[in-house]
Amino acid sequence: MSARTPSILVIGTGDTKSDELQFMAAIIRDAGGVPVMMDVSILGDPPYQPEYSRHDVAAAAGTTIEAIATSGDENSAMALMSRGAAELARSLNEAGQVDGMIVLGGSMGTDLALDVAAALPLGLPKFVVSTIAYSHLLPPERIAPDLMMILWAGGLYGLNPICKAVLSQACGAVVGAARSGIRPDNSRPLIGMTSLGSSCLKYMKYLKPELERRGYDVAVFHATGMGGRAFEAIAAQNGFAAVFDFCIQEVSNHHHGTVVTSGPDRLENAGRVGIPQIVAPGAVDMVDLPAWQTLPEAFAERPYHAHNRLIGSITSSPERRREVARLVGEKLGNAGARVAMLLPLQGVQEWDKPEEPLHDPEGLDALMDEMRRTLPAPVTVEEVDAHINSEAFSARALAIFDAWVSQGVIPGGKP
Repeated sequence: MSARTPSILVIGTGDTKSDELQFMAAIIRDAGGVPVMMDVSILGDPPYQPEYSRHDVAAAAGTTIEAIATSGDENSAMALMSRGAAELARSLNEAGQVDGMIVLGGSMGTDLALDVAAALPLGLPKFVVSTIAYSHLLPPERIAPDLMMILWAGGLYGLNPICKAVLSQACGAVVGAARSGIRPDNSRPLIGMTSLGSSCLKYMKYLKPELERRGYDVAVFHATGMGGRAFEAIAAQNGFAAVFDFCIQEVSNHHHGTVVTSGPDRLENAGRVGIPQIVAPGAVDMVDLPAWQTLPEAFAERPYHAHNRLIGSITSSPERRREVARLVGEKLGNAGARVAMLLPLQGVQEWDKPEEPLHDPEGLDALMDEMRRTLPAPVTVEEVDAHINSEAFSARALAIFDAWVSQGVIPGGKP
């Protein structure tokens, strides 16, 4: 562990949560850190002197605290404070003045915390102590890829033994992460890849070592909602040299309205910022659902695969696969860089093979037919007479990648 003393940005409403925030500051000091207090109160000042006052936060939002207090209602006021807190936190990080962040809040404070966390780079520890931690109230698209959360149990108003236990754990965690965490090494180009476990989709077992031999780092994202959200968030920050987006099932999940979603912008951010994309319709024939809930009536008659006690999958009908294929075309049609779509004609996930429970030749044919007909002209479509989990499929994807590197579409690797 590093011997350096990390500076931890502590954010909260000091006018209503003074005792809790000062307790957190003391724990951070005891753990070997330096608390840097940012007050996001609107109506009053805290009984302590923060390093960054509510007036500083308002100024960072381009306004005054008086204007924020009279902006309309508590929602508009907190949105302005969120903007200022995010901008101020970003500038403090860029100046090298903070090594981690922790925010305390109820639903209002958590709303602000998500904006601040999104403004900070991957690798800077971000911890939120929230009364709505892990709740479905939190939209996946607003959760930073490396955000850590803990439920603020029994602590909505004032200190007590339960609250102290939670706050002390959170403060110790963020100090420890700031002292021992390793920031991402960007010396080699990073390739983003999506998959669904290693039993449903297997191509990364072939592709990852091949790409690493070529001088690239490879990050594989588990496309079960939050993994795709992390993938999209990093892509939106232009964090990849190229992507192998071979599991786009989350597009189908979101289209069908399940909770296993990564948000409405799945399959959009890489193209928006100009990252080259090699794409395939991996597992897009399936819809993931919580295995602990009763199947919705609309899916009750479809073939079902229970992956574990948390998540299960049904196959969508041929017509619904055509809907998803058209949606994929709309998303890829807006890309600002090279896009290749590989169509594995013999199947798009392990359980659709002959003799497997989700085998559906009619549905597969419908998916492939609609992809051929509706993918827009800027997208290069290549059919591969193989299953997506075959080495032949991966070899074709790698050949496209190598060609794009030689053409300068993708930067060369660094051994």
